[in-house]
Amino acid sequence: MPSASTQDHRERAPASVEVCVLTVSDTRTMENDEGGRLIEAMLLAAGHQVRARRIVPDEREQIADIARQLLGIVGVHALLVTGGTGLAARDQTTEAIESLYDAQIPGYGELFRMLSFQEIGAAAMLSRASAGRVGQQVVVTMPGSPAGVRLAMERLIVPELPHLVFHAGR
Repeated sequence: MPSASTQDHRERAPASVEVCVLTVSDTRTMENDEGGRLIEAMLLAAGHQVRARRIVPDEREQIADIARQLLGIVGVHALLVTGGTGLAARDQTTEAIESLYDAQIPGYGELFRMLSFQEIGAAAMLSRASAGRVGQQVVVTMPGSPAGVRLAMERLIVPELPHLVFHAGR
């Protein structure tokens, strides 16, 4: 059961937040981007607003540049990033996005890997999903697989996004 202060923060958090979605992939298009589409659908179902959705190749500088552009949209509270969080040489999301963080939220990655372990076993250690604060905005990364997106969104992001935004904006 949440503490009184946690419950108070959740009650004071915005009911709806404005979010941008970024898919990192060398092969995805808007037509076949299941992960990005799933994130958008789950955000809308939860009453949030999706201000922009983009796809960027798995190139570190391009990822960071597009992330900065999306975070620069007036009124955006959060950026959700899917793809490129694995261990392959082409997976550049973690390095690109973490370079933007003013503060990390290590509990997100820890919890994601714990929940993922319950579903897929020891292979969960290959995930480098992370979250952090950039200024007063929240940035969360997750795998590109629809199963990984669903796990992150259902169990962690959707339930806590307004609460995260509340704390990041303080």
